[in-house]
Amino acid sequence: MSTSSSSSSTQGGELEAGPSSSRSRMRSSNDVWPEPFLEALAVHVAVDASRTIGRLAAAQALFNIFQVCSTWRAISRSDLLWQNLARSIWNVGELVLRASWREEYVYRHRTAAAFRSRRYEHATLQFVNDDGLICRRLALSDHHLAAGFSDGAVRLFHIPSRLHLSTFYPQYRDRLGRSSAVSGIILFHSRLVFATLDGDIHMAAFNAVSPLRRAHLGDVVKDGVLVDFAGCHRWWVGLYAGVPGRAFRIWNGETEELVSFGGRLTDPEAVMGWRMLTELTGIIGRIRVVSGDMAVACTRDRVVVLHLLNQGVLEEREEEFQRGIVVGAFDAYNDLALVPDAQGEATVRRVGGMEEVCRFTMREGVSFGCMNGGYGVTWGGGVIRVWDIERGQYLYSFRERIGECNALIADGRFVAACCDDATIHLWDFGAQ
Repeated sequence: MSTSSSSSSTQGGELEAGPSSSRSRMRSSNDVWPEPFLEALAVHVAVDASRTIGRLAAAQALFNIFQVCSTWRAISRSDLLWQNLARSIWNVGELVLRASWREEYVYRHRTAAAFRSRRYEHATLQFVNDDGLICRRLALSDHHLAAGFSDGAVRLFHIPSRLHLSTFYPQYRDRLGRSSAVSGIILFHSRLVFATLDGDIHMAAFNAVSPLRRAHLGDVVKDGVLVDFAGCHRWWVGLYAGVPGRAFRIWNGETEELVSFGGRLTDPEAVMGWRMLTELTGIIGRIRVVSGDMAVACTRDRVVVLHLLNQGVLEEREEEFQRGIVVGAFDAYNDLALVPDAQGEATVRRVGGMEEVCRFTMREGVSFGCMNGGYGVTWGGGVIRVWDIERGQYLYSFRERIGECNALIADGRFVAACCDDATIHLWDFGAQ
């Protein structure tokens, strides 16, 4: 075969095909393709790679796009392109960690790669705990960690300095048993919202002088025990046990208005709910707010998906799990839910239709778990293990053993856990 009939060759960063006339036509077509079309193509290729192979694969797909020619490489300078990629692949809605969307995307990619290869820095957050209080909930934001305890106090830490900033106590009123124990924390930007078992919801802006205030006064007799509480800037959702037909309460997080209540998910756990007021043992249920204005909740044998945009009408989709669910290891993030069963197997499901993404076998004795966009983290027998939830495989365990775990949480950069000795352990995968 002669060199003139060669099918393709690459020279000077441009894609060339066939004889010189074909090469000229290819270069000409590259020059006239509009940037919005090329940007949309790049986003489509990268998102497709992230969904079929994994989020880290999007970088290689983008590299291949940018190598086609100088015109295609020029779109790598578009901040709108990187904004769309960061939102589609890393679910980043606001630019908060870096100066540009490209830097934000690169940072998220490197942090996820550090998660996969066990590159982290470990630290402990210390505070005085003379009363032997139990940490019941943890919450993370970009720069802060909040820990909620069995006496109703929430301690706020500044992550970069590792310092304890302040402690928030719920407003006093006559309470029954342990009803002041923290049942959930929402932490975003400079706003702290937390709930207690009796249904009270408190909030504070911790970068301002404004004091902690009660946003909602609970009624434990009428509504039952608030066993879990979660949300975001737009929604607050409470999971209750104790009163039939009142499993959920949903508030507008911006106006603090109650928009919906009802549901029977926790009706079989009513007695267990009342017992939580005297003994903080066992975990009855979990609830998480995920993308797409949905919430997902579980008990030991059922998972329910709630659609939150229904003008006060509570719409549920329920699925039963015959093998039982390890409730303390259940979690959801973005549009995925991690559902570990009592037989040592975990499934990752897409929340909208609960279709299975992957499954993997866990080590025995897992009692706590959490997840971020690509990795699941579990605790059992003093060991914290990390799993790839895009491929369904075990990756590694943390080098540090922490003893008995009371609370565990992860986000895109950090993993935090609190133990019986009231030491809060923090693993930072983004210290680059």
